[in-house]
Amino acid sequence: MDQEKYIEDLKDIKEMMNKSSKFISLSGLSGISAGVIALIGAYFAWITIYSKTGYQDFNRTLLNIDQLLELLTIGFVTLLLALSFGIFFTRLKTKRIKQKVWDSQTKTLLINLLIPLLSGGVFCLLLLIKGYVGLIAPLTLLFYGLALVNASKYTISEIRSLGILEILLGLIATYFIGYGLIFWCIGFGLLHIIYGIIMELKYKS
Repeated sequence: MDQEKYIEDLKDIKEMMNKSSKFISLSGLSGISAGVIALIGAYFAWITIYSKTGYQDFNRTLLNIDQLLELLTIGFVTLLLALSFGIFFTRLKTKRIKQKVWDSQTKTLLINLLIPLLSGGVFCLLLLIKGYVGLIAPLTLLFYGLALVNASKYTISEIRSLGILEILLGLIATYFIGYGLIFWCIGFGLLHIIYGIIMELKYKS
């Protein structure tokens, strides 16, 4: 009996140490809201790229300054809204489980997430300026997936699985150039919504 109690105590200690070293306050509602916002943003991007330019396949095409600014604005607003809703729902959860929003775990998570994310963002921006529209969706999926995998060791394990799926989707999208926006909708829209629903059901976040 004493040995069983000792093993149980060790498990409890290990679980406490694991929680103290990882950011566990990610909300499933954050994923769902990010997915919905991404789908709305993709719709406006489709209007800008396909409807206004007639661009359907991967050819080196230059966007005029108005189209480029419109596309960048759509991307910025989409990202800003996704982050805002993500922070809002995460704050609600941290209050509920009595965990700090900003601590050493959060800093470590963000650093490991932002390094590949910002690098990929700058790279994609340069390609967009040069007119390589067809590569933007695959590369954003790839870099986003790499960022999630890189940050996953500092948060819940489901983030790693989501990251791997994003990477695979980005590779497939690279082969099917011309259908990037569809893959973008699947990766940033559908996968986020599914991930958020799973999180809600599993963690009751």
